[in-house]
Amino acid sequence: MQDLRFVMIHKLALFIFSDLLLAFLAFYSAGLIRLGIAEVLLELHTLHGLLNASIFAVVAVFASQFMDVYDIGKNTRKSEIIVNILLGSFTSFFLLSMIYYLNPSVMLGRGILAISIALFALFQFLWHVIYLECRHHPRFSERIIILGTGALAQQMGQLAASRGNFYCVAGYASCSGDNDHVREGDEGFSPLPPEAIVSTSEDLLASAIAGRADLIVVALSERRGIFPLRDVLRCKLNGIEIMDAPSFYERVTGSLMLEQITPSWIIFSSGFRRTSLLALFKRLSDIVLSIIGLLLTASFLPFIALAIKLDSRGPLFFSQVRVGNREKLFRLYKFRTMGQDAEKASGAVWAEKNDPRVTRVGAFLRDTRIDEIPQLFNVLKGDMSFIGPRPERPEFVENLKKLIPYYSKRHFIKPGVTGWAQVRYPYGASVHDAVEKLRYDLYYIKHYSVVLDLLIFFETIKVVVFGKGAR
Repeated sequence: MQDLRFVMIHKLALFIFSDLLLAFLAFYSAGLIRLGIAEVLLELHTLHGLLNASIFAVVAVFASQFMDVYDIGKNTRKSEIIVNILLGSFTSFFLLSMIYYLNPSVMLGRGILAISIALFALFQFLWHVIYLECRHHPRFSERIIILGTGALAQQMGQLAASRGNFYCVAGYASCSGDNDHVREGDEGFSPLPPEAIVSTSEDLLASAIAGRADLIVVALSERRGIFPLRDVLRCKLNGIEIMDAPSFYERVTGSLMLEQITPSWIIFSSGFRRTSLLALFKRLSDIVLSIIGLLLTASFLPFIALAIKLDSRGPLFFSQVRVGNREKLFRLYKFRTMGQDAEKASGAVWAEKNDPRVTRVGAFLRDTRIDEIPQLFNVLKGDMSFIGPRPERPEFVENLKKLIPYYSKRHFIKPGVTGWAQVRYPYGASVHDAVEKLRYDLYYIKHYSVVLDLLIFFETIKVVVFGKGAR
């Protein structure tokens, strides 16, 4: 089974591929309705017609991605799908109309364009509703048995339940000599009812077969002396997947369970590997993306500078020392979003959401991440990467290293302008938020790949274009 990263990527790939096919179907169906089969064979069954259909399909899928048509989760309602598809249709119509206006030969006419978009919206809605119904049907759930009955086991059960019908907890299995009961202080947990415990470790295989379990999650707080090695091995050899609690947490949430992982878990787990080829590709990508970004935004820079200057007194740029790769200090640059000398009285403090120190223009620049454009110079220089953990201030890093296990491990790669934590977790301004973001940062370091970078890149574009998402 794959972790959350692959589930997200495979789901997105499934939707994009299927919607591309539906877009082609909608385009040619519109041609049949508008022109008839003879004209379709004459006009559309050519290289020019294929180019028109391809442009339509790519734009339609592009608009769908940026209007969150593919963000179908466990709580998604059909009304949300309709709204997002309508927004995607309007966006497609606007973009394709612009293309048609600039080059009328690209499309075959506004009639075909309108009918194509309407048909694509209908096909897309039917397919996504079918996916939603199948996705939420218990028949397609992955059935799991949790080995353990204590707080950790119950936490895994709650985590599985939070994923809707993606997982189905077939029950809990207790171990002989297991003292992993719920203790005082385990807030939110109480002893499991007898009917929830489907077996002991001695008949684990029989219970797994009877419960049609696909996965056994080992969630024992203490394994020494009680881990049923022989019985778990029998399940493994009979084709049932075995996974420990930290790995299951990682699969479901796309982050690491800091409370349960150990140095040996990090050493022996897959991941945390970066080849020279990947490092070279990432550096070349950083250079190309930062140059493209600077060129695309160059014409807007005078207007940004004017807005900042008119809104408040102070310099155009703001610079600050941050902690980079292998804890090397560097100076980070941004457009100024706060009043001049904002920390003169308070010293170094967390930036908060709706921070009163932020100016009116600064709030807009922060929401759209326009304030981070100057960091592309940091990327070109090599102090930062385009994607990676956000660089933190040295004053905070020293304190967080004392409070949070493995915090210094986020500095084993270059910090980034955007990252997995930024697109997966909302704005953070406390030690608790630093812990939550570290879970995602370490997950990114563990699973770094070109595909994951692409996923983060497209999610970041949503934030820049539409001003939404975590920051």
